[in-house]
Amino acid sequence: EPFFLSVGFFLPHVPCFATQKWFDLYPDDDSVLPKILRGDRDDTPRFSWYMHWYLPEVRHKWLEENNQWRNIVRSYLACTSFTDSQVGRVLSALKRNGLEENTIIVLWSDHGWHLGEKQHWRKHALWETTTRTTLIISAPGQLQKNLLCRRPVSLIDLYPTLVELCGLPSRDGLDGHSIVPLLQNPKMEWKRPVLITYGQGNHAVRTERWRYIRYHDGGEELYDHDSDPQEWTNLAN
Repeated sequence: EPFFLSVGFFLPHVPCFATQKWFDLYPDDDSVLPKILRGDRDDTPRFSWYMHWYLPEVRHKWLEENNQWRNIVRSYLACTSFTDSQVGRVLSALKRNGLEENTIIVLWSDHGWHLGEKQHWRKHALWETTTRTTLIISAPGQLQKNLLCRRPVSLIDLYPTLVELCGLPSRDGLDGHSIVPLLQNPKMEWKRPVLITYGQGNHAVRTERWRYIRYHDGGEELYDHDSDPQEWTNLAN
């Protein structure tokens, strides 16, 4: 019979606890740290701080002063590898039960995670590191395998996409759009940008090349991902 499984994993998430073998995958040195730019926030609007300032987020300055930056990054990486292994258990079970070639699989998460980039931690922002996330779709017999698509899409596109992949009647009035055409041809022209909102009146628009952010007080950021994938240089002015 047709079946549906929604399999959720808590990690990677605070508290970032994992057993020692997952930590051992990563060296206990600064090679695990993300590449950052000192003073990266100097050209961003003041409201970019207010988005998270009163939330219970650890401060990057505190982590560096207390020699905890590397520790928390290794903890996050260990939790990520642990979760990756759990995804592997699900895939192995599908294969073991003869369902590997007859099951649509979608792997995604709800948001990205800052590890000190832009002097910021966790989420609660409109930058690339917060809003970009994992999205892998497998539909045996319908799609080519092992292809990368660089077009921007949104998680609200998942529902209409699954409806189409499953051969179910389409629905009107949805904000999302089926990305099956992109799954079949990842290089096709795709003019739809992605809109991200966090808090009232704070929005980001992401095209394949640009990210534009506008805060409710009028503050702006603009980044050219062709030349600045780390979003270090705000071009809004």
